[in-house]
Amino acid sequence: MISGFESIQLTTLILVVVAGFAAGWVDAVVGGGGLIQLPVLLLVPGISPVQALATNKMGSIFGTTTSAVTYYGRVRPDLRTAIPMAVIALAGSFGGASLAAGLPANVFKPIIVVALITVALFTAFKPDVGGLTVLRHDGRTHYAVACMIGAVIGFYDGLIGPGTGSFLIIALVAAMGYAFLEASAKAKIVNMATNAGALLFFLPHGSLLWGVGLVLGLANMAGGYLGARAAVKQGSRFIRLVFLAVVGALIIKLGYDVWNENFA
Repeated sequence: MISGFESIQLTTLILVVVAGFAAGWVDAVVGGGGLIQLPVLLLVPGISPVQALATNKMGSIFGTTTSAVTYYGRVRPDLRTAIPMAVIALAGSFGGASLAAGLPANVFKPIIVVALITVALFTAFKPDVGGLTVLRHDGRTHYAVACMIGAVIGFYDGLIGPGTGSFLIIALVAAMGYAFLEASAKAKIVNMATNAGALLFFLPHGSLLWGVGLVLGLANMAGGYLGARAAVKQGSRFIRLVFLAVVGALIIKLGYDVWNENFA
């Protein structure tokens, strides 16, 4: 029998497929699909947190690759920025994943909640930001800022992960001046690399549930393709609205975790 299916009930498997599709769609538009996918994976009988993280990355890379290809075919993002940023992000993600087992995520969660609230307020009260691409930097400064964003967010994705795509998009919009649509297209390429970086760390440790990961990946691919098409068709305003909804959900989820870990 395929590894990962031995003790899964049909209802749990269906839930994994639905979560994978929904996560792929959300990830393709604004990132943050792990908020949907990871908690469902933790429902799989006998799965450990490390196995859930590794399998989540495996499923996600199918979706981010599909949405990246779909975006590229329709938006044609500048690869001269996206590729160096993705390479740096891959290395950062590998480094973050290698530290994930030794550093408790609850240390970082309060900081992440504050950062997300700041991002949400900035996006809500600056409605014109991200409407059109007006680059803030040029030349070497442009590439230096892009690579710094890739390194920091790549490391974050390997270490913790929730909201990586959303952080990438807002960084590309706020720090670099891209429109939401162009930022989403570039973010998918970089997010694909961060997933690959984490997987490179997890693979030798035997943490993957291959059967579950492949099913999750196929569902992610379908969601990623349809999500990317919807984002391209609806444009930056649609992405901005979905972005605010996903960031709001992330704030509630991580805020709830912080409350339970420190005050409950």
